[in-house]
Amino acid sequence: MTRIRRGYIARRRRTKIRLFASTFRGSHSRLTRTTTQQKIRALVSAHRDRGKQKRYFRRLWITRINAVIRDNRVFYSYSRLIHDLYKKQLLLNRKILAQIAISNRNCLYMISNEIIK
Repeated sequence: MTRIRRGYIARRRRTKIRLFASTFRGSHSRLTRTTTQQKIRALVSAHRDRGKQKRYFRRLWITRINAVIRDNRVFYSYSRLIHDLYKKQLLLNRKILAQIAISNRNCLYMISNEIIK
């Protein structure tokens, strides 16, 4: 019998996986089976950590806003500020408030003073 030459589809799939895992260390970038396992693991971790990243940044923004607000007034806190913002219907999200708190504290103090009135 003559030798049958296989198609290119499986080779193309393996090459694509190898390119994805080319920066992995050891057999994770060389052996096909471990490469596919590590690719799945990497994609799962990336998907999970996208949600974590959002949570971590929100926590960071809240911490920054709270630190600046408490530095200004003794009896004024982050939760009171957010409550008063909603009451006055000012649409400033936590990311913007944190940027204002870092770059220009006086501006955040002015916002909080206007809300209290």
